[in-house]
Amino acid sequence: MNRAPAKGHVRVKTARKRSQASTRWLERQLNDPYVRLAKAEGYRSRAAYKLRELDERFGLLKGARRVIDLGVAPGGWAQVVRLTCPKARIVGIDLLAVDPLEGVELIQLDFMDDAAPDLLSAALDGPADLVLSDMAANTVGHPQTDHLRTMALVEAAAEFAVECLQPGGAFVAKVLAGGADAALVAMLKRHFTSVKHAKPPASRKDSSEWYVIAQGFKGKD
Repeated sequence: MNRAPAKGHVRVKTARKRSQASTRWLERQLNDPYVRLAKAEGYRSRAAYKLRELDERFGLLKGARRVIDLGVAPGGWAQVVRLTCPKARIVGIDLLAVDPLEGVELIQLDFMDDAAPDLLSAALDGPADLVLSDMAANTVGHPQTDHLRTMALVEAAAEFAVECLQPGGAFVAKVLAGGADAALVAMLKRHFTSVKHAKPPASRKDSSEWYVIAQGFKGKD
């Protein structure tokens, strides 16, 4: 995979109306090679490279015909799927509004809404080959609470994947440091032939995010 050329470090001065935290975030963005590369290659977010790297390692998108993207905003993952699998049917859902993407059906709704699973399944019009989840709960600053909130999303996504995947399908979800908890891993191992954790190079080194990759769906019990 091509990488952006190294550039000198950009320093950002603290503006009168900008907090120190915002200044640090802006400086990190300006000095992030993946941000520059995403802009150069037309991706909506640096997260696109996380999926590209996971796909290179695990072959997630090979032969995919129906793909669901949970937490699709701003659309970087859906772009990768569309470019890699141009004939695939792709459905994305997010609580946030997402600018239209050619070849991607977008649903603006909280995935935890009771209506979401049926809407996604109807839009996909058949069993999925791949369910992707880059969802994370909004943080409240309390690590234990943040972890529980995000893992609740992962567990809901996993349960949904078990209901909508076809045999041989795969499920990928963002988890936090330490990976998926024992109960979730046990559930995934019951339904998939392979369950692994990975941290793609595009994930920032100081980030607590990891991804759980479950492949070879065995079918519903």
